[in-house]
This record gives sequence, C-alpha cells and structure tokens, in this order.
Amino acid sequence: MNNEFFSFELLKTDPETGARAGILHTPHGDIETPVYMPVGTQATVKGVLPKDLLEAGSQIILSNTYHLYMRPGDELIARAGGLHKFMNWDRPILTDSGGFQVFSLASLNSITDEGVQFASHVDGSRHMFTPEKAISIQNNLGSDIVMAFDECSEYGYTHEQARKAMERTGAWLERCFAYHKNPAQALFPIIQGNVFCDLRAESLARCLPYVRHGIAIGGLSVGEPKPLMYEILEFLQPAMPTDVPRYLMGVGSPDCLVEGTVRGVDMFDCVLATRVARNGTALTSRGKVVVRNGRYKEDFTPLDPECDCYCCRHYTKAYLRHLINVGEMAGAMLLSLHNITYLHKLMRGLRESILGGYVLDFRRAFYEKLGERVPPLRVGKG
Repeated sequence: MNNEFFSFELLKTDPETGARAGILHTPHGDIETPVYMPVGTQATVKGVLPKDLLEAGSQIILSNTYHLYMRPGDELIARAGGLHKFMNWDRPILTDSGGFQVFSLASLNSITDEGVQFASHVDGSRHMFTPEKAISIQNNLGSDIVMAFDECSEYGYTHEQARKAMERTGAWLERCFAYHKNPAQALFPIIQGNVFCDLRAESLARCLPYVRHGIAIGGLSVGEPKPLMYEILEFLQPAMPTDVPRYLMGVGSPDCLVEGTVRGVDMFDCVLATRVARNGTALTSRGKVVVRNGRYKEDFTPLDPECDCYCCRHYTKAYLRHLINVGEMAGAMLLSLHNITYLHKLMRGLRESILGGYVLDFRRAFYEKLGERVPPLRVGKG
C-alpha cells in the first residue's frame, strides 16, 4: 500500500521458498530488502560512527523510544529538529515503541488495559506508557517507521497468559492507529501470540485492517529454541500480506537472518553484532571467532578472508586480541564495524540469490562454510 511518502516494490518472490527481494521507499531514502538494521538504542550505534555505518552499507538504523524518552527526552529531540538532525543521520530510522523495554522491567511495572506504569531504570521516577504516549514520543522523535505499542509475552507463558497479552496488543493497536496522524511516519502493527499458532493467527487477523506500509512479527527470539521460531514463521508465511515489508523484530544472528529470509521475512534488527563485539567476538563466514582466546595470540591473519571491511583490510587477529584483552575501546569499535559489515554483506548475498534464482544454493553454501547441517525447511510460497 502506498502514499506520497511510502511505497514498496516487490521485485521478485522465489517460487520455491517465498523468499522476497524488494525496495521500500521512505522519506529519507530507499531501502533494498531483505535488510539487516543495526540498532542505535540511544541515538547511536555503539562504537560505530555514522560515516562508517554508511561505508559498511547500513541503509536504516533503529533507535529506542523508551531510552530516548528517559534521556535526553523526546521533547528535547523534537526541539533539535528530530532524531535525524539530532544524531546526524540522513537515512531512514525506525523506532520501536518501547514496549519490550518496559515489559523487561517486570519487577518495576504494573500492566493494565490502559497501559503500563513503571519505574525508571535511571532514577526510579514513576512513568506511564499508554499506546497514545508511545506514539506521541515517536512523533516527537520523527522516525520514518514507528511501531505500535504491544505487550511482548515471555517464552514459557501459558496459552491463557499469552492470549491476554495478544488481546491487549490488539486493543492497543486500535488506539495507536486512532492517535497516529503523521503520514510521513509509517506505523507497523505487531503480531504477537507467543509460540501458539492459533494465537498468532488471531493476532495477524487483528493486525490486517491496520496494515498500511508494513507489518512486524514480535515476541520471537526471546528464549524459545530456534526450530520453534522457524515453525512459527513457516506457519505465518502463507497468510502474511504480500504488498508490504515483513519485519522480524530482534533477530540478527547470521543463521536466523538466512532462515528468516527463506521464510519470507524482509527486515531484521538485533543488538547482537555490536554486543558480542564488545566481548571480543567476531561474526565471520566461517563462524564465530572469539579473538580474546589464546589461540590467536600469534595469528597474523585477518578475521575473515572473505571480508573487505576496514578492520579486515588493516588488522590481524593477534592485534585485535591485544586490544580486547587490554580493554582498548578500539578493539570493540573495529569488531563492531566488522560484524555490521559482515551482516550487510550476508543480506546483499541473500538478495542477489533471490533475484538470481539460487537462494537455496546460497543457503546450502552458507552452512557448508560453517561446517553445519542445513536446518529443515517446510517450503512455502507466502
């Protein structure tokens, strides 16, 4: 569905798997899908400058509604001209609703049908997030894509607990759309329902009347086994809208990017790339490399022979190990840049394989390099 600010071109759907390649047009530029989106929780991607993100191939980044509301405040960012100007990023930005962060403060919050009352993790002050408040904050931030306020249920919830969260998410979605008035911001509904297919189906049905420019799948990669996540994606795939991008929230490990893509997902995000980098772990075409380990003390080869990022062109595992083990911030910065570059290259490879008609061969080669078995795939055409 299109308006003067947003449109989505579906260029090709793989006939065997339903994997998709497209272009999402936004007010701040085009996004080629499938796409991995680096996370800049507090208006910056940790350890990576905007110019380096652009060089790495970042098309869109995320920021977090809850954290920016807390510090420095959404009204201050609005006075600065919006998040794009505040953080000097002229490409698209997606903001989540803050729901996941609020609900993660389980010991500090109180959930009602009206919203969530919670204590700030910064100073203990009391706050109330409602659907209207979440949208108001995101309106002030001025992001291109905004998310509906939802209740993310934990893995391990009973069917009844998951149903209550799903129904509340549906009710809040209606309020989000009633409050949201800015056509220059695309509002995505979020499918919830935990690991229960009947609840997922019901949640999707409740979302469909509100799908304008995209739809998200929430509440996965929160503790459930990966095969179970893949089953949920396979279940949803045939019923998902085909004329808008599909966003799988909070998923960003290389294998999940591949498996999500072959199950028809277009957009992904995750903090994993920079988080593991700060702990000394690199994501490579041959698997994870934990550079702090002693085996790399005299390893004068690059992290990944298939990578041409600044880190891999100029530095060795031995040097990176030294930086990490002595606590130099340059180590985390270089590994973060590499990890983000690697994930972008992986997504470009997936996109090219979809357009070229060899996505299953690409998937097979990906696992062969890792020395792992290819997971089962219930092929669909959704």
